Amino acid sequence: MKRSFETKLLFSILALAVITIIGFIAYIMATFTVGMLFYAPLVLAASAGLAVFAVISIFELFSKRFRLTALAAFAGICLLSVAGHEIRQAYVNSLAEVREQEVNLFQYAPFEVNTKAASLDQKAAYHIQEQMPRLDGATALYPLYSAFAQAVYPPDTYNHSIYEVGNDLVLCTTTTEAYKRLIKGDADIIFAAAPSLAQTKQAKLAGRELKLTPIGREAFVFFVNKRNPVNGLTTEQVKDIYSGTLTNWKQVGGKKASIRAFQRDENSGSQTMLEKIMEDRTLMSPPKENVADVMSGIISLTASYRNYNNALGFSFLFYASEMNASDEIKLLEIGGVPPAKESIRSGAYPFAAEFYAVTAGSTNPNIEPFLEWILSPEGQELVEKTGYTPVN
Repeated sequence: MKRSFETKLLFSILALAVITIIGFIAYIMATFTVGMLFYAPLVLAASAGLAVFAVISIFELFSKRFRLTALAAFAGICLLSVAGHEIRQAYVNSLAEVREQEVNLFQYAPFEVNTKAASLDQKAAYHIQEQMPRLDGATALYPLYSAFAQAVYPPDTYNHSIYEVGNDLVLCTTTTEAYKRLIKGDADIIFAAAPSLAQTKQAKLAGRELKLTPIGREAFVFFVNKRNPVNGLTTEQVKDIYSGTLTNWKQVGGKKASIRAFQRDENSGSQTMLEKIMEDRTLMSPPKENVADVMSGIISLTASYRNYNNALGFSFLFYASEMNASDEIKLLEIGGVPPAKESIRSGAYPFAAEFYAVTAGSTNPNIEPFLEWILSPEGQELVEKTGYTPVN
């Protein structure tokens, strides 16, 4: 029996309503589970395709065979898209990543059994029995100031935590948060690279004066995929790359491939170091990754380093070679000089920098004696044993 136009129109409206409701539910589920960057748009596209198919079928447009063929082709395209996305995602996930959050800092915690924190061969000559300074700092320096605490703090008063702000004496909240806590007065000493201009301004606005005590030296290193034929860069080439004027590996002796130069979060210790190297050159925008956030949509963030064949990243030597070591990553020479303790100590490596114990006017009476001990032969021995270069 042939349906009237009005009946077909009613069925079409009902079909569209059902597909819309199901599509909306699927979209919400995709957003909260597998993500809104790929699957949520796919759900919208699939819903739209089904809606068109439903209307065409109800009004019996084109032949039945054509409609079924078109539906099968559309379903095949959707499935191929999913397969392509999952294969690409599996490849990306297989790449080595340099991210502070991935490092297991608990293996360096003080007073733990089998801790990797360095220790002296004898008991330290200096001890703090009460009013222990609250420590915080950069991820790359946590093994060092953990070793300091282990040498001079009493073990029975140490709360074994790393990230729980307010519950521990030796925290590691990363450079950015550590500076915030120091300026606020929630930490007595932080161990980090020199502050950024923004962090210095924050301290002044809070009426705090940052005092930087150099306690060691470290190499700021650049690294690439180990299959990249480039073994080194010059200082000018680094500046050209990160200013966006040098964009292809072929320009520095490599293969013809665009340079994917990663950066770090603003005010992080390594990003601040990169900005100092750039001097008066303007940094280009870093690679971005889109992160889905249910409340605010799709947010672009600075992408973490992934070891693509054309990638270029940076960090500090100890962190890149020890804490987050990867056999798939190769450290680059700078100006023909490899990053190593010898070249740091001699000054031959151009991107060697001091790192600091930073204070901001805390009234804790043990701060100055503690800093004096850190600069003593015992403290500098721990700097060396941890893997850094002493200042003395």
